[in-house]
Amino acid sequence: MKRNVLIVDDEPLAINVIVRYLQNFQNFEVTGRCQNAIDAFAFLSRQKVDVMFLDINMPAMSGLDLLRNLKNPPLVVMTTAFRKYAIDSFELEAIDYLVKPFGLERFINTIGRIEKRLTHTLPRSPALLAAKPDHVFFKIDKRMVKVMFNEIIYIESLKDYVRIKTETESLINHNNLVSIMEYLPKDVFIRIHRSYIIAISKVRAIEGNCVEAGGKFIPIGRNFQKSVKSLILD
Repeated sequence: MKRNVLIVDDEPLAINVIVRYLQNFQNFEVTGRCQNAIDAFAFLSRQKVDVMFLDINMPAMSGLDLLRNLKNPPLVVMTTAFRKYAIDSFELEAIDYLVKPFGLERFINTIGRIEKRLTHTLPRSPALLAAKPDHVFFKIDKRMVKVMFNEIIYIESLKDYVRIKTETESLINHNNLVSIMEYLPKDVFIRIHRSYIIAISKVRAIEGNCVEAGGKFIPIGRNFQKSVKSLILD
């Protein structure tokens, strides 16, 4: 299956590098090339793409600002000469962060991440079973453990694992927050930080840039603050 790719970078040479690397992968097709974020925004409004390689430092609008303004972004790989934007990028759920100049070997790793995400289907996950209206099964050690939605307080990222904190226990599951969020009802749970998902009903208080839930103060990520506070306080 062809993967449609958009490359956004104000440096033509940087675009050419990605195009050349993608020629090694027959199922990836470059359907768009833009040299600024404004043109990319217009392109995405009229054509669907699967993956966007997005530079950060561009005139008029940065890649991060473009991503913040997209309602339904494709998978995004950030490309930049600077390491300092990594946290912002992952808070915006970029699938990878390539620091220029990057070689083909590192690029192959990125393609692997993209393919894994695009071919991921919920019922096939070995760590999770598709959610029912009131619960989901998590793989804990060698068991599939049933967890009721109304018992979950928050879910915390632990690199390659997550901690599911309920009212009675703490469970460790081999997974990531992006995958888990796909199983959770969007009107019950909300991503508030690159490392946390919380149950909206379990929030006891908001203090500064933190929410209190289950006796724990959980930070609200900078890029989540406006949407989180408006939803919880609504």
